[in-house]
Amino acid sequence: MGTALVYHEDMTATRLELWTELPICLSPECEIERPERLTAALDRLRKCGLEQRCLRLSAREASEEELGLVHSPEYVSLVRETQVLGKEELQVLSGQFDAIYFHPSTFHCARLAVGAALQLVDAVLTGVVQNGLALVRPPGHHSQRAAANGFCVFNNVAIAAVHAKQKHGLHRILIVDWDVHHGQGIQYLFEDDPSILYFSWHRYEHGRFWPFLRESDADAVGRGQGLGFTVNLPWNQVGMGNADYVAAFLHLLLPLAFEFDPELVLVSAGFDSAIGDPEGQMQATPACFAHLTQLLQVLAGGRVCAVLEGGYHLESLAESVCMTVQTLLGDPAPPLPGPMVPCQSALESIQSARAAQAPHWRSLQLQDVTPVLTSPSTHSPVGRPPPLLPGGPVCKTAASALSSLLDQPCLHPAPPVCPAVALTAPDITLVLPPDVTQQEGSALNEETQAWARPHESLAQDEALTALGKLLYLLDGVLDGQVSSGIVATPPSAAAATLDVAIQRGLSHGAQRLLCVALGQLDWPPDLVHDGRILWLNIRGKEAAALSMFQVSTPLPVLTGGFLSCILGLVLPLAYSFQPDLVLVALGPAHGLQGPHAALLTSMLRGPAGGRVLALLEEDSTPQLAEILARVLHGEAPPSLGPYSVASPEDAQALMYLRGQLEPQWKMLQVTSALGVPLPVPAVPRPRLLLPLR
Repeated sequence: MGTALVYHEDMTATRLELWTELPICLSPECEIERPERLTAALDRLRKCGLEQRCLRLSAREASEEELGLVHSPEYVSLVRETQVLGKEELQVLSGQFDAIYFHPSTFHCARLAVGAALQLVDAVLTGVVQNGLALVRPPGHHSQRAAANGFCVFNNVAIAAVHAKQKHGLHRILIVDWDVHHGQGIQYLFEDDPSILYFSWHRYEHGRFWPFLRESDADAVGRGQGLGFTVNLPWNQVGMGNADYVAAFLHLLLPLAFEFDPELVLVSAGFDSAIGDPEGQMQATPACFAHLTQLLQVLAGGRVCAVLEGGYHLESLAESVCMTVQTLLGDPAPPLPGPMVPCQSALESIQSARAAQAPHWRSLQLQDVTPVLTSPSTHSPVGRPPPLLPGGPVCKTAASALSSLLDQPCLHPAPPVCPAVALTAPDITLVLPPDVTQQEGSALNEETQAWARPHESLAQDEALTALGKLLYLLDGVLDGQVSSGIVATPPSAAAATLDVAIQRGLSHGAQRLLCVALGQLDWPPDLVHDGRILWLNIRGKEAAALSMFQVSTPLPVLTGGFLSCILGLVLPLAYSFQPDLVLVALGPAHGLQGPHAALLTSMLRGPAGGRVLALLEEDSTPQLAEILARVLHGEAPPSLGPYSVASPEDAQALMYLRGQLEPQWKMLQVTSALGVPLPVPAVPRPRLLLPLR
């Protein structure tokens, strides 16, 4: 249905020039919140051709009644009066709040910011678009019921959430705040509300970073009926990077989000948590926000509304915005640079948050959520950290790394390429998205026969035809002609076809290949164990790690177990391995229902930059090929239905494999070296393989 981009040029009107004659302007905060934040992002979107692919909406002013959804009438009236105040009066009023600088145009701009968020929510919930981004200023997540705070005047995302509940009748809304500052305003407004799940990660440093609040720590989980619906992940060190952010999503946010089953995802999209930003001092690259966005798109039927919050390094902000919009449009996220190894401090924070949330969420209760022993305590006395010097070593390192990143081609979006589907049965007509092609081409007959010769099962004409289509499509994926693909093979030739696909992929340029095999498919006997292939068999007879590159696990029986398998095993392995190509093989007796296969395939788009080839049996239903084509095209997978907690056997199998594989694959870790891990359970006994239900 498309992606909306909501903006209004009037939101660039407010500048802090009223404060240039005051001593307070010596603070960096007088320099960073400037109109160029919006214009730089919009210019970059245009240069990359992304704005042209969006439905452009001009923001409207929110009404005072809409502002009153979360703010008191007295506060709204106070901000309205700033339009007629003189310079000295504005300075006096601003001094009553923390990090606020009122301007005569503040009321107009802040109403536009709220209105943009409301327009985006309305467009998504009425089906005009699937998702979108509101480029707004001023930000909103620090604003409280009767107080401006931290550049924020009205709480844009909070108002949008209440609006979605009241106007559209929603009952479950997830708010993801990836700004580097704690959005205490959103937390205060919804801390007793079980219809809003609020997740925030933020620079905390044991309470020594703004806003210096005790309630920003992991053990602040809400109150009353809202217990467990506030999720705080405090970062106690600077320098958090891609691996830390992805680990936080896989091991904390997404397990809770799937159990919560939101009808809408709102993102407080602050990009001061990206590399180069002077406020955050973090190391996450712009590409990381593409992955975070893609992980959120599997929720709520893909209904994701991102609203800009912070972000004060113009180049980093602009690139991060582009990555987010590109992913909302359905393009694959680019591969993440560098090794995927979470740091110890991040693991401590994630485990502390998991331990705090475990009493309230079934998805965490069968997992290792032992509290972490940290030093110093996360409850250290608050105080200001030493100032960040512009010429200091941290800033110089970040600036150098960012400059290198901005020169990489992956940050400059190319025209999108789309998936292709290759079927051998000529009488099957698929209903595919407009950009997905039904491939007719095939590899040369001599080449196909050469690959088929070692395999008796590929001698039949039908199997040979399917193999030729696979070779042609696989080359297209690796050469960048298509983004991904689906190939149907005869059931009797499934294992041999997979063997050829692996060997062809490695010989055609893939350096690392991840194969996720479901059903009765074994490691091909003639493949070399050289570390270039990571083989993961789901529906094995027992949980086993024959090596760090050959893993088998039983197919989980219940939905919760299946989700835990994806989030706690499959994706951490995939992100650690960083493959060039992913093969998803649905072999004989694979046991997956369509929505489960779609979710698995959709989430595997991330680690390999979208290069996913799905192998299906020819007797699979056409609907399965259609649904996989849609998710490879960037659409959201269908819901798995009501959440059911993992069985003890599934949880035990997962814990066993994690214990075996964590030393080699660091993205599996959820406990730092300072934690107290649970004992590794024994290998589960073989058990009956039951279909998902």
